[in-house]
Amino acid sequence: MRRVRFCILGAGPSGLAFATALAHAGCDSFVVLEKEAEAGGLCRSAEVDGAPLDIGGGHFLDLRRRHVLDWLFHYLPETEWQAFDRVAKIRLRGVEIDHPLEGNLWQLPLAAQLDFLESVAQAGCVRGAAEPDLFEDWVKWKLGARIAEEYMLPYNRKIWSLPLSSLAAGWIHKLPAVSFRETLTSCLERRSGGSLPAHGRFLYPRKGGYGEVWRRMGVSLGERLLCGYRLKSIDIERRTIDDAILADTIVNTIPWPEWPQLAVLPEEIRSTIDELVHTGILVDYQPENLPSSAHWIYEPDESLPHHRQLLRHNFVVGARGHWTETNAQRGRPTTSPRFVNEYAYPVATPSRDGAVAKVLAWARANRIVGLGRWGTWEHMNSDVAVEAGLTCAKDLWVS
Repeated sequence: MRRVRFCILGAGPSGLAFATALAHAGCDSFVVLEKEAEAGGLCRSAEVDGAPLDIGGGHFLDLRRRHVLDWLFHYLPETEWQAFDRVAKIRLRGVEIDHPLEGNLWQLPLAAQLDFLESVAQAGCVRGAAEPDLFEDWVKWKLGARIAEEYMLPYNRKIWSLPLSSLAAGWIHKLPAVSFRETLTSCLERRSGGSLPAHGRFLYPRKGGYGEVWRRMGVSLGERLLCGYRLKSIDIERRTIDDAILADTIVNTIPWPEWPQLAVLPEEIRSTIDELVHTGILVDYQPENLPSSAHWIYEPDESLPHHRQLLRHNFVVGARGHWTETNAQRGRPTTSPRFVNEYAYPVATPSRDGAVAKVLAWARANRIVGLGRWGTWEHMNSDVAVEAGLTCAKDLWVS
């Protein structure tokens, strides 16, 4: 029986950040268990057609958290990253428009601009109407019916493949606000308006794809990272894993719906975990270069299966081609290279917050800590996941 202070389940960005923070602080008593052959989780990359492809979808390093950048530069130095000013597009009415749509309506023909402006002027937030709780109503309240019906709602029907009435609005508040005045000014002055969301400027590795930094973090852990490890059982009362590892604390970054197969859970917790909803995505490679300067393109057309295209020839050195991201329920047969991700996005249902709070409270009572996208069941970019891992390590060990 191997005894450790911390057993970390999963070597995605949050688990790796937690583990490397422990190592930097002088804690050697931990082990990371990862079912895949290498570290990185959804941020792993593979070589396809002579260049890296991010098999869990498009991931990029946002620049706004300097302490996160400094941490990652320990493993992949700053000189090995390339900086980009984001070029994201939306296909709408037969043309490509810069994202966000509400800040770039001026790129549409005049008649279309007037259609959208009139709709924005009638949006609930402009009129002072009460803010709704459900996603579908919130989008119309925030952006007006026209943007909602032509872009936001069809796009989200594709990415989630769920009735939009089953989504809460809380997660969407991270979108930057664009007022009617700013939108109108943008059209009159023919320039982009409002604020860019995440990744307005981003970093991407010069070699190896986005997975390279996580691979190196995993390598730095040496024998404390066990890849290709298939969990079989967790004894919650004894905090033992597979009758081989005894942990003072279990740090969970794997999806909670995996736990009923591994451990004996109270019926109330088992049924609460059943309330957690997620979606999967398919990542399909296409060798053609698209005639666009975009790094990625959002596609709301519901006649097409994919919701986003990543034009790697515009951000991967020496690469050609692009890949598509498609909700797993919308996938069509293909002969192209395909990567299947069963767990891609946690879904913000109206019951999500209450269910997560109940699961995490039970976990804490049993010296189990939920961490990262799946441990807290919250969609977070990789920089946020790293920050969460560093903070958790400081709370549990460093301080």
